[in-house]
Amino acid sequence: MTVRMPLILALVLVAPAALAQDKAPAKKLFCWQEKGQRVCSDALPAEAVNAAREEISATSGLRTGGVDRAMTEEERADAAIEAQQRQMDAAAAETRRRTDAAMLLSYRNEEDLRRVFSERVAIVDNNVRTARYNAVSLREGLVSLLQTAGNQELAGRPVVAELATNIRQRHAELVRTRRLQHSFETQRAELDVEITDIMERYRAMKGTSPDAVEEAAGQTSAPSRR
Repeated sequence: MTVRMPLILALVLVAPAALAQDKAPAKKLFCWQEKGQRVCSDALPAEAVNAAREEISATSGLRTGGVDRAMTEEERADAAIEAQQRQMDAAAAETRRRTDAAMLLSYRNEEDLRRVFSERVAIVDNNVRTARYNAVSLREGLVSLLQTAGNQELAGRPVVAELATNIRQRHAELVRTRRLQHSFETQRAELDVEITDIMERYRAMKGTSPDAVEEAAGQTSAPSRR
């Protein structure tokens, strides 16, 4: 027993140190493209923070991860449009699923069925109106800035840098807003087609015709005679 005690004590003292070494973070290298050349360093400089890069283990030389480059303002705007489009597509798919699964059982007439689309129609219509208003406002502001720059040039004065920057920014915003407006208008047209298709299938399942529906609606809305 007296011989074994020092060995056990040594193992107890060495084990925490070994665990501490295991937990130490592994060193890694960062590699990115700079002026067409691949650059690697164990420290990431500030000018490379937004660049696409790979992370490589300094011990094994194997790739351990990577980071995509930061998106530009225009790319972020495109991503927002795509996300909104996916959201509208998901809402459309959910509406189709609900209407197809319970069309005959849940809706007594076409008016009940049309209420399913009322919220989506209201949202898309509001998006269209807002985009059109923003496009008109941005265009008017851009025209005003261009007139100011033109007057300065006609007077023989150079266009100041701040004004030129504002013109470029306003023009970029107008282009993005018009693209968004076009996307919303396309969604609205596709929604009309979808509603028409749903109504036609509903009438086929119910065995009714558009003429019969209009006649029934006319009888309902006609004032009673005494």
